[in-house]
Amino acid sequence: MLDQIHWLAAVTVLGVLEQAYFFLQVIYARRLFGISPPKISGPPEFERIFRAQVNSSEYFPIFLAVLWQAGLFFHQGLAAALGLLYLCARYCYFMGYKTSSSERLAPMYFSAGILWILIAVSALGILHFFLSHYVGLNIVQLLTA
Repeated sequence: MLDQIHWLAAVTVLGVLEQAYFFLQVIYARRLFGISPPKISGPPEFERIFRAQVNSSEYFPIFLAVLWQAGLFFHQGLAAALGLLYLCARYCYFMGYKTSSSERLAPMYFSAGILWILIAVSALGILHFFLSHYVGLNIVQLLTA
């Protein structure tokens, strides 16, 4: 069983570490700009870092859900590779947003595209499972025949 999920688990741990890094960046920015919690406004430099972290946190549960669904129902290797691309795109998003709000756009669109691909392969994998398990229709066999 573990050999079927080890890449997904590794990408998940990397994602958690990335989220921790983003959280730490907000803590450092709070100290740098003298902004104590619960305040969330301040200089534009702080607000961009704060928003980048919040935006990344908001998408993280969606990412984890579709990563694991795609890996379990479609293909672990493809899901893990897409997961790594997503984490890289989110890092670029964070660093770009930290610099300027316009620098976040390309990585934001790229990471959203990866999420849509993960959603699509998850749906295909789950559909294939339901069709083969409950209807007895194996699409893979039909396509290769």
